[in-house]
Amino acid sequence: MKDNFVIGVLGGMGTYATIHLFRQYADVFPAEKEWDRPRIIIDNRCTMPSRVLAFLRHIKEEELVEQMSDSMRHLVDAGATRIILACNTSHLFLPKIYRNVPEAEDRVIHIIRACVDRIKADGRKSVYLLGSEGTIDSHIYQDALQAEGIECLVPAPEEYADLRECIEAVKQDKYTEEAKKLFLGLVNRYDACILGCTELPILYEKYADQVTCKKIYDPLMTALEKLKAEYDEAD
Repeated sequence: MKDNFVIGVLGGMGTYATIHLFRQYADVFPAEKEWDRPRIIIDNRCTMPSRVLAFLRHIKEEELVEQMSDSMRHLVDAGATRIILACNTSHLFLPKIYRNVPEAEDRVIHIIRACVDRIKADGRKSVYLLGSEGTIDSHIYQDALQAEGIECLVPAPEEYADLRECIEAVKQDKYTEEAKKLFLGLVNRYDACILGCTELPILYEKYADQVTCKKIYDPLMTALEKLKAEYDEAD
């Protein structure tokens, strides 16, 4: 039932990325009247510890998992039937979260899997990945793509600092010429690119007229489009 279709968002990772997701939701679910859109509940939990540091160095990992689990539990209790995590790196902790909140597992739209499914459907044989060092070093995209016979190209470790500068430009809402130069140098390297950090699509939109990469994959947008298809099929 459409009336029972409720989207939950675990956001705040970071806040501007969550704001961008909310705008994408409004675009993906066009409506003449507000009630033509599904309900959406957003927990902008910006107080959570770093997902990257939790994965790479296990800094405050237990605290992060507990806070994410708490938010997921609240979203479920609030009636969310589908849940999006507005952060790629956060998906690395889903197995532990599901142990704490098993009822959330069948509600989560896994944005990495949704993105890989789209790339496979497009018939691509290779794709370039930009993201946090946690996302890249975890191989969460590489392994999923390899399982589908798709090559995943990634930046060199010495370029992680450049990626961090791009991501922090969005988190801090401070767009420097250096961040612009770094982003364009990275995104224009290949013909197809995954923006595997939720801040990067904001940079893409800001500098789209200078992006020469032919195919851009935004995992959050792909997940929202998947939700739109489910919503349209609901009675």
